[in-house]
Amino acid sequence: MDFVIAVDGPAASGKGTVAEGLARALGLPYLDTGVLYRAVGVTLAAAGGSPDDPEAAETAARALRLEAIDPLAIRTAAAGEAASRVAVHPGVRQALVALQRSFAETAGGAVLDGRDIGTVIAPDAPAKLFVTAEPAVRAARRWKQLTGQGEDIALEAVEADIRRRDDRDKARASAPLIQAEDAVLLDTSHLTIEQAADAARRIVEQARARWLANQSEG
Repeated sequence: MDFVIAVDGPAASGKGTVAEGLARALGLPYLDTGVLYRAVGVTLAAAGGSPDDPEAAETAARALRLEAIDPLAIRTAAAGEAASRVAVHPGVRQALVALQRSFAETAGGAVLDGRDIGTVIAPDAPAKLFVTAEPAVRAARRWKQLTGQGEDIALEAVEADIRRRDDRDKARASAPLIQAEDAVLLDTSHLTIEQAADAARRIVEQARARWLANQSEG
């Protein structure tokens, strides 16, 4: 396996910012896998379907193409809620696994963030981080993002949604949100973006040194 960095964590924990920064610093391709689930949810809604319909959700997932995803449509509160609901369906997760694993096998390495990268998609990734933060902190971050996009939504509603999604992600039978045993925990609750990025880089540098040492021994 090339140098793959798996970044997992709950919604609005900062994992996307961390992962994207690592990819940029190391010159590696980056995939926010949450985009895939959001796109499935948005596609269903546009067709008048329900994210709670497992067959319709799986059909949408199997037809998904990265190049067809609308980056604006998937960044709404409704898209986030739909993503969490379609993600509980095993058929949806199975349909998207191949796409994610293919990206993880990019020559030279890759950075992926999501909920099950270190446990399911790339369990042998040389570098694994589990990025988290307190629910209230994550809610404030997401509320600021959504209102900055023009959405009219109360902070209390965002926090309730965050907690509901956490419960759903942890309780689902297929690939639940859990920290991989060999993942390094990074709590960003009281860190600035720069501090979180620095901490992530140090974690990855240590993992890369171990990986290179193992490569030379092999």
